[in-house]
Amino acid sequence: MAVNIRGRSFLKLLDYTPAEIRYLLDLSKNFKDMKRAGVPHRWLEGKNIVLLFEKTSTRTRCSFEVAGMDLGMGVTYLEPGSSQMGKKESIADTARVLGRMYDGIEYRGFSQDLVQELSDHAGVPVWNGLTDQFHPTQMLADLLTIEEKLGRLKGVRFTYFGDARNNMGNSLMVACAKMGMHFTACAPKELFPEEWLVEKARDIARETGGSVTLTEDVTQGATDADVIYTDIWVSMGEPDSVWSERIRLLTPYQVNEKVMSMTAPGAIFMHCLPSFHDTRTTIGADIAKKFGITEMEVTDQVFESKQSVVFDEAENRMHTIKAVIYATLH
Repeated sequence: MAVNIRGRSFLKLLDYTPAEIRYLLDLSKNFKDMKRAGVPHRWLEGKNIVLLFEKTSTRTRCSFEVAGMDLGMGVTYLEPGSSQMGKKESIADTARVLGRMYDGIEYRGFSQDLVQELSDHAGVPVWNGLTDQFHPTQMLADLLTIEEKLGRLKGVRFTYFGDARNNMGNSLMVACAKMGMHFTACAPKELFPEEWLVEKARDIARETGGSVTLTEDVTQGATDADVIYTDIWVSMGEPDSVWSERIRLLTPYQVNEKVMSMTAPGAIFMHCLPSFHDTRTTIGADIAKKFGITEMEVTDQVFESKQSVVFDEAENRMHTIKAVIYATLH
């Protein structure tokens, strides 16, 4: 049966079947081929979208803007402080106003409940560009990248190193379960995902032939993995006071040459970016000064290695977001 997701919001992968995710990945490949071949695809001319950003971003904003413009759409960007959402105007009222003016709404911010409320009241598709709980557009880019590099998704052994409770840990666990992959979260027990979500992902994995494993053991996590994935140790919006504790907890889980040496032949390294692999950022330099470390979640050697596919992954944000916009609006 043909997949049709027109008119639906894209808030989390838990809402989508493996067949629907497969459809979005295949559509992304088509858009990527057209983009690289210079084939115009202004298929949504006359439509307009608005991007609501409570958390700033490079990849998410640029991906949505380029994707929208490639499709022939008008794109409005509202940065933090540029709207009255949640201040002088309720979320529900904002959604109903924007839904009268725009064909689709992207939201990037703090609360999953907020993006859900936008979707409940807007009357048009709402796309989650990141919340504290889930990051579904990043997942499509990650899955596309893995399939491009390894030639498959089903059966891939995937290990995430780091804070497994954050939006990336949550989302990667669900994405892998949906696509029949073997997901491992390698982290200190204090940073394991919430139990309800682990059980939900395990239920999904039982249906798709995948699995979900939680471990504190770095050797177990790295051995024979096809994909090693990590993320920054402190998420945007968290207070600076947590740095000391995160560094203490997660330094043993840094992705380095020793970790990569235990992986399967042909294994790849992934990161959603930005990454603190050196001190050439304000935060990186500040952390080095305060704590005496010059590399955090991944070493510069691994980040710059041939196994690293982080910039292919970043490009794929654009192609997969374009697929989501088109599939829900055409």
